[in-house]
Amino acid sequence: MRLICLPYAGGSAMIYARWRRLLPSWIEVVPLELPGRGARMDEPLHTEMAGLADQLATELIGTAWRSPYALFGHSLGGLIAFEVAHGLLARGAPSPQILLVSGTEAPAMRDGSRWQEPLDHDALRGELSRLKGTPSEALESPEIMRHALPILRADFLMCGNYVPQQRKRLPCPIQVFGGDRDETRREALDAWRDETSASFRLDVLAGDHFFIHARQAELVSRIAALLARQSRRQPAAVGAEP
Repeated sequence: MRLICLPYAGGSAMIYARWRRLLPSWIEVVPLELPGRGARMDEPLHTEMAGLADQLATELIGTAWRSPYALFGHSLGGLIAFEVAHGLLARGAPSPQILLVSGTEAPAMRDGSRWQEPLDHDALRGELSRLKGTPSEALESPEIMRHALPILRADFLMCGNYVPQQRKRLPCPIQVFGGDRDETRREALDAWRDETSASFRLDVLAGDHFFIHARQAELVSRIAALLARQSRRQPAAVGAEP
């Protein structure tokens, strides 16, 4: 099983590097880097979801046939994963075994109006502080912010520009994760059930928007169990980092 992972706004695919050591060996973790960051720093940033999803689906289409696969994304990454799933299906790829979405509202429940215009540096720093996912020393570092804020600005514009399309529901199950202290509304998480013609489940973990880090072991364990079920395997114990 290949687990293709999409990062959150402002993030790099490297946030999933540790998962390779935590998940069973039969799960191949594939952190998907987005243009404009990490190893793809020289590529232009996207501010339109349709263009990004089209590019990623085109890049993945050659590998999506190799073995069963699942998609995971947190926050903005969850929305990208959803759009990439549709893009792969439109190109004739097999359906994902399951779509795993974390910490983001269903497409029909989103309101990105406050991000439709580019945010200045102070507003971007305020968003980072509000979401509680960035250490204070990083927020206070001019060097780190100089590299991070243009990426975050583009990602927020992508959120603001996003308009969901009318399409058939995905044929794969959708599993949604949320944090019990996250600002994301419960009904907006539950509305993901309208995006699948298969099964749906919502699990709420302890934590704020970045429960993906604070509750990493629990989240990864649940993902391993879900993928084992989809693969008809016996669940295996999730490994611990050294």
